[in-house]
Amino acid sequence: MMSDGTILGRRTLLAGSAALIAVGPVSARARTDARSSEANDAWIPSGELVRDLPRLMRIAGVPGAAIAVVDRGKLVWSESFGVKNILTRDPVREDTLFEAASMTKPVFAYAVMRLVDEKRLDLDRPLALYRRPANLGTDPNLERITARHVLEHSTGLPNWASGPLVTTSAPGSRYTYSGEAFIWLQLVVETIMGMGLGSVMQAKLFGPAGMTRSSFGWDEEIARSAVFGHSEPPEGEQTLPPQPTRELGDRLLRVAAKRRKPIASWTYEDSVEAMRETDPATPPSTHDLLVNSAGGLLMTASDYAKFMALMMDRPKRAAWEISDATRQAMLTPRLEVRGRDISRGLGWELEQSPAGPLFQHSGSNYGIFKTLGVGDARRGRAIVVFTNATNGNALAARIVREATGIDRLKSLI
Repeated sequence: MMSDGTILGRRTLLAGSAALIAVGPVSARARTDARSSEANDAWIPSGELVRDLPRLMRIAGVPGAAIAVVDRGKLVWSESFGVKNILTRDPVREDTLFEAASMTKPVFAYAVMRLVDEKRLDLDRPLALYRRPANLGTDPNLERITARHVLEHSTGLPNWASGPLVTTSAPGSRYTYSGEAFIWLQLVVETIMGMGLGSVMQAKLFGPAGMTRSSFGWDEEIARSAVFGHSEPPEGEQTLPPQPTRELGDRLLRVAAKRRKPIASWTYEDSVEAMRETDPATPPSTHDLLVNSAGGLLMTASDYAKFMALMMDRPKRAAWEISDATRQAMLTPRLEVRGRDISRGLGWELEQSPAGPLFQHSGSNYGIFKTLGVGDARRGRAIVVFTNATNGNALAARIVREATGIDRLKSLI
C-alpha cells in the first residue's frame, strides 16, 4: 500500500485540469436542497457544488467519488457520485467500498489506544520487548522505538524498506513518516491479542461502532463492491491501470478457500505464507500485505465518517470507546512537521487553520486511489471524500474547501 508522498506508477500532481479543480473559487455555499434549517452551518456540500460535481469530476478525470459529513458528532449526510469502473460504468453506491489508503492509520491508532486504555499496551515501552520482526537490522535505535513513536511518526524508520530495518534518526527526534513502523506495531497488537489485525479491528472498533462496511481483507463480495482505480486521463478513460490490491486479493482467495479461513482474519504470518505459496519467485513485502495497518482498509465513506465522529468533543462516551483523556491525547500536537502550522498527534495530522484546530489525514494507494478526511473536534464536524483516480486529491481538496469555507494551509499531500 502506498501512502503520503510515495506513489507507484504514473504520478501527476496538480497538473493541468487538476490544478484548476483544486484552486477554484469558494462558492456562496447556499444551504438549501432538502436540508433542515438546523444543518445550515454544517459542512454539507451546497446544492450548487453537488450539481457541479459531475462536471468537476470530468475535468479532473475522476470517475467515482463518495462524500460523507458529520455534524454535531453524528453522520448527517452522504452521497455517491459517478462510476466504480469507467469501462463497465457500474455506479458508485452508498455501500461501495474504496481503499482508504493511509487514512487506515488513524483507524488502527484508535484500536491501539483502546489497548492502552485497557493497560494491555504501554505507549512508551519499546516494541522490541513485545515482538521482534524478522526484518530488524542491527541498528541500536531499533531497541528504543515505542508505540508512541509509531503513532506520531518519529521512529526514524523509512516509509517502506526493501531490506533490514534501520533508522535515519533517533526515535522521537524528528518527523519521519513510516508505513513500516505501523506494520511493526500491527505485529505487536496481533501478539497481544492472539488474533489477526482484521479480527482485532472488528472486536475493538468496527463491531461496536456499527461500521458494517469496513474490512481488512478480500473476498468475492468485496471484489464486487470495491471500486477500480483510474489513472490520469485520457488513459484512464480507455483502459485501466494495474489494480494491485484486487490482483493480489483474487490470487490469495484460493489459499483462503483451501485453508477455510477468510483473509480478513489472517495474521501477518498467514499473509506472508500465502503470498509465498501463490508467488514463490517474489519475496513477500510488508508494503504489499492485504491485511495492512498502514493502508489496507477497505470501507465506505460513511463508515469512515462514523469513525471520525468518535473523535468529537462531547460530554459522554460509550463504555467501549477510548477515554476522553486518550482521545484528547490523539488530538494533541506532539511533533512539528517541516516547520509549518502542521503537527502530528497520535495517528492524526493536526493543523491550526483560520477556523481553529483541525484533525485530518489523507491517503494515496498506488497513485490511483485518493482519500481525504478533515474534522473539527470542538464543533463536532467532519467531512470525508473518497475517490478512485489519480487526480482525486485535487478534487477532494476542492470539495473540502467549498464545503467548509476553510482555506487549509495543507490542502494536498
